[in-house]
Amino acid sequence: MKPATFVLLVLAMALSSPNFSQPQKIIDSILKILPTQKDSVLVKSYNELTWQYRTVNRNQGIGYGEKAIVLSKQINFATGEAQAYNDLGILYMDNQEMDKAIASYAKAIPIREKLNDKKGLAAVYLKIGIVYQKSGRFDKALENGLKSLETYEALKDDYGIATALNNVGIANQNIGNVDAALRYHERALSLREKINDRSGLATSYLAIGNIQFLNNDLPKAKYYTEKADSMGTLVNNYEVLATAAHNLAAIYEKTGPFEKGLDYAETALSIREQLGDVKAVVSTLNVWGTLLIKTKQYKPAEEKLLQALQLSDTLISCLPEKPRIYRSLIDLYEATGDYKKANEMGRLQIQYKDSIYTADMNLRFSEMETKYETAVKEQEIQQQRFEIAKRNYWIAAIAALLLLGSLLGYSYYRRFKLKKEQQLQAEIMHQQDMATRGILEAEENERERIARELHDGVGQMMSAAKMNLSAMEGDLAFTNANQKNAFDRIVNLVDEGCKEVRTVSHQMMPNALLKKGLASAIREFIDKIDSRILKVDLYSEGLNERIDTNTETVLYRVVQECVNNVIKHSGANHLDISLIKDTDGISVTIEDNGKGFDTQQKSASEGIGLKNIRTRIAYLKGTVDFDSKSGKGTLVAIHVPV
Repeated sequence: MKPATFVLLVLAMALSSPNFSQPQKIIDSILKILPTQKDSVLVKSYNELTWQYRTVNRNQGIGYGEKAIVLSKQINFATGEAQAYNDLGILYMDNQEMDKAIASYAKAIPIREKLNDKKGLAAVYLKIGIVYQKSGRFDKALENGLKSLETYEALKDDYGIATALNNVGIANQNIGNVDAALRYHERALSLREKINDRSGLATSYLAIGNIQFLNNDLPKAKYYTEKADSMGTLVNNYEVLATAAHNLAAIYEKTGPFEKGLDYAETALSIREQLGDVKAVVSTLNVWGTLLIKTKQYKPAEEKLLQALQLSDTLISCLPEKPRIYRSLIDLYEATGDYKKANEMGRLQIQYKDSIYTADMNLRFSEMETKYETAVKEQEIQQQRFEIAKRNYWIAAIAALLLLGSLLGYSYYRRFKLKKEQQLQAEIMHQQDMATRGILEAEENERERIARELHDGVGQMMSAAKMNLSAMEGDLAFTNANQKNAFDRIVNLVDEGCKEVRTVSHQMMPNALLKKGLASAIREFIDKIDSRILKVDLYSEGLNERIDTNTETVLYRVVQECVNNVIKHSGANHLDISLIKDTDGISVTIEDNGKGFDTQQKSASEGIGLKNIRTRIAYLKGTVDFDSKSGKGTLVAIHVPV
């Protein structure tokens, strides 16, 4: 028996089994006792009806969910209200009403937080991530997936952690972070094996198979997808079965044998039609059509592809699949020699392709038009023989000249466009450099002005105040020791104020940087740090001669920012700073033994301090790298060309 036949038989038996009629039986039972219920029990019944109607009549289910919300608010039953929002979110997602789904889930969040329901909160974040995933908002999907993962990890919920890991992996994959996606899926697989989550294992196998397919590692893709197919059959997970069958069809479309791919395509389509997943049906029809082309079954291939094209117009989420369908139709009509239809499909395809590919597609259309014209002229040659043949030679020659001219013109246009783009990019970078220079110079000028005002203005006034107080001491008649001590404390406070003003003004515009250079300024700065709190070792080499003032100022501010970050955030007790100038430029390394941070976390790597560091180093045309892991300390490596 063929694999497709076996799986279809299993599916048919499942669909005809009592389990698929179970929701209606549950609904009928609840409706019978509904008039006798009230308060929280009635809310729970409304919520159960909402869920059971999911596969029977979603609109009716939504109605019961809204009733549950109204009644929950009336009787102040927060748990029932949160559950209603959760169930409605799922039904809205099934109806492809993604905005309503997100809004419903969002209303559940503050209720779960008020109830301190961490597990429910993690599940809400997980579902919001799934909705964003289906809507193509992959950045939001990743953000909510990470929130869910963090919450499940705090709860030590292995099942929830594994599910969240898979969702974060899928979001990374869609963003283009394939390596990160593979790491998350492998972590999920390891955890699912540990807890023997067979249904989850099917999902993890499928996810890893997808990534290996993207990496073009077809043997690994086939291995993991076949494991997903076997596990999906074992646990009756028809969504996994459908996706695995589709992916195996796609793999066999690349590797052969094509007949085996056709079996899997047939299986995938049958299950996806039963599940009502229009987007997935469109994708499978396209793969099936491509396999039929490769087996030279052109008429059935055309039927499948046109069916996919028609279905893709019924759902916005299917639009990305349309260019691939047009691509398959172009291959079909080129294989059958129908260049006119191939040209028509190509023109339709370009409407859905990114502008990057427009020029290449125009060239392909020109080639198809030439083939079409040549085919027409060949028919005329057969009818008019000698004279038409002679005319055909002229047409061929002219067509060749036109094609050559078009190619030369196109080549010139591409070179001209690239040149203009390079000029524009250079001007943009120049303007950005000027803007950054202006900002940094303005910042340093303002620092210098404030430092000067503090030193020459406030500092001088504080010094004068101290001198006047000291001069007055002899003129005052203290009646007791307390008055004398109070006066001394006032003088000491003024003296401390003078010192603080000098310290602040020197930090804002250190004299060592102005007079002696970068290494001396940094040494003066770190000498003021209490070694009992943070021991700092400084090594410098090759900085005996002064370098560009802007470079010195920027590097001083960057090192100052890094040291302040270590003091504020790292919890370190030792810091190594290295400044080395050689023929390649200036290399700066700052390494601490603190608690470190996860550079993969967006919130950690995009703080204002780190952005300032990157901006300043970019201004110097340099590079900065952060190497850190939780509990392993942090290394900042900077290189600036001289």
